[in-house]
Amino acid sequence: IHFKFELSNYNEYKSYLSMAEFLASIFGTEKDRVNCPFYFKIGACCHGERCSRQHNRPTFSQTILLLHMYQNPVHFQKQGVNFSEESIQKHFDEFYSDIYCEMEDKYGPIDELNVCENLGDHLIGNVYCKFRYEEDAQKAVDALNNRWYNGQPIYAELSPVTDFREASCRQHELSECSRGGFCNFMHIKGLSRDAEKSLGVRNVKHFTDWVRGGRGGGGGRGGGRAGRGGYRESFHDRDRDRQHRRH
Repeated sequence: IHFKFELSNYNEYKSYLSMAEFLASIFGTEKDRVNCPFYFKIGACCHGERCSRQHNRPTFSQTILLLHMYQNPVHFQKQGVNFSEESIQKHFDEFYSDIYCEMEDKYGPIDELNVCENLGDHLIGNVYCKFRYEEDAQKAVDALNNRWYNGQPIYAELSPVTDFREASCRQHELSECSRGGFCNFMHIKGLSRDAEKSLGVRNVKHFTDWVRGGRGGGGGRGGGRAGRGGYRESFHDRDRDRQHRRH
């Protein structure tokens, strides 16, 4: 009787392990009917709070998301006003330099910094910064939620995204995405070669020449900071600004 009782418990335990392994294997995939696979992969979902699946926000992560921070001039141009490709790229290079230098100088070394050029509401202007250490990411989130950039409040949160190869659109990288800016995967905007040299980073092609570590991973900036154009003036502390307005 004792042997049968132990065997029964063992079979139940084995069945429990099998179920746990199965649930772990489908977590964050389309087969997972509880957790949202898009939020797990991209840190954003087109359904937002209306999504039928759970968005599990991480309590620790190397990656932070700066929501809708990049203001692409193409998206906000007035009717009849056109921007040249050169001016759009220059605007982006200056923005990227601002963010990269501020993040690394104040919060810690960066493995990868990616900016979305998607048009969908859940991805437009999103900036993903993957730090080398989780504690630096948490420090950045705590500080940035009390700061402004270019006259707009910064909204920062920890992101579940750690593998940008999984989050990025392969077709976009190959210039073949039929969904354009409304694709649900990241369309990552690239730096110019001059900006790469200035910052000492490189554009990672996640599918054509993907390397571990991402932009700047292990390489640093090579001492190049030319052309930042006084980036510190773009960032402001929210509490300091409130005190300034009172006076």
